Amino acid sequence: MANITLLDGSIGQELVNRSGDSATPFWSTTVMLDKPDLVAQVHADYFSSGATVATTNTYTALRERLKTGGLEDRLIELWDTAINAARDARDAHGFGRVAASIGPLFASYRPDICPPAEEAARLYAEVVEALSPRADFLLIETMSSIEQAEGALRAAKKGSLPVWLSFSVDDFDGTKLRSGEALSETVSLIERHAPEAVLINCSRPEAVSEAIAVISRFGIPFGAYANGFAHISEAFLEDAPTVDVLEQRSDLVPDSYAEFVMRWIDGGATIVGGCCEVGPAHIQEIAKKLIAAGHVIV
Repeated sequence: MANITLLDGSIGQELVNRSGDSATPFWSTTVMLDKPDLVAQVHADYFSSGATVATTNTYTALRERLKTGGLEDRLIELWDTAINAARDARDAHGFGRVAASIGPLFASYRPDICPPAEEAARLYAEVVEALSPRADFLLIETMSSIEQAEGALRAAKKGSLPVWLSFSVDDFDGTKLRSGEALSETVSLIERHAPEAVLINCSRPEAVSEAIAVISRFGIPFGAYANGFAHISEAFLEDAPTVDVLEQRSDLVPDSYAEFVMRWIDGGATIVGGCCEVGPAHIQEIAKKLIAAGHVIV
C-alpha cells in the first residue's frame, strides 16, 4: 500500500458552474471579482471530499493574459483573492497544502504561440515572486512543449518553493506532448531542473494512462489529473476561446474516472486528482476507493 497525495479537481469551471455565469475567455478569473466567496467554498468542498491539496485559482491570472481583457490593473487583487481563499479553506479544514497554480502564458494547448524560454522566464518571474511566500509548492500546469516548460521552470528556480511540473499530452497519443514532441524527450529537462514531481494533466484519461507508462521511468514521484472532455476541439484553439465549445464526456462519471485513477496508482503514481470537468464527487469517489484499497491519503 502507498501514501497518496489526493489533489483537488477543476477550480475555474467549478466556479463558473456554481456562479451561473456564461462562459467567457476569462471565465475563471472574473468570477473572483464578482463572487469571491465562491472560491473558498469550492476549496472547502474539495477538502471535504478527501483532497489534501488546494490549488489556487491563478492558472490564468497572468499579466500577459489579463492585458487582452482589460484586467491587468486587477492582477494583485486577483492573486490575493485566489491564494487567500485556498489558505483559508486549508486552515479551516485543519490540514493540507496550497499549490500555487501557474499556467501557460497566453493560451492552453497552444505551444506554437509561447515565447522563447528566456522571455517566458522573465514574464513568469512576477507571478512566482507574488505567490511563493504564501504557498507550499508551485504547480506548473498544462505545459504542452519542452520550450514552454523550460521557460516556466527557469522562473520557478529563482524562488525557494518545491516545484511540481505537469505536462498536457496529445488526446489520442499519450506518448506525445501537444507540440508533437515525444514525452520521453522531457527527461533531460527533468534532470536539469529537478522538479520534485512530474505529472500529466488536462488530457483524456486514456491518453494519461499511456503517458503514465512513460513518466514512470523518470525516477521521481509522478502522477496525473485528467480532464473530462471528449477532446480539445479546433474551435478551442482559436483566439479568445470559451469552454462551452468543448464537449463534456457523459461516460466519465465519478466511478469510471476513479477506476482510471486506481490503474495509474497500480502503475506507481502517488499523486492523483482531477482537472476540467472533474468535480468534488469524483474526488470523493477516488478517496473512497483509495481507502478501501488500503492506501493512505496524505
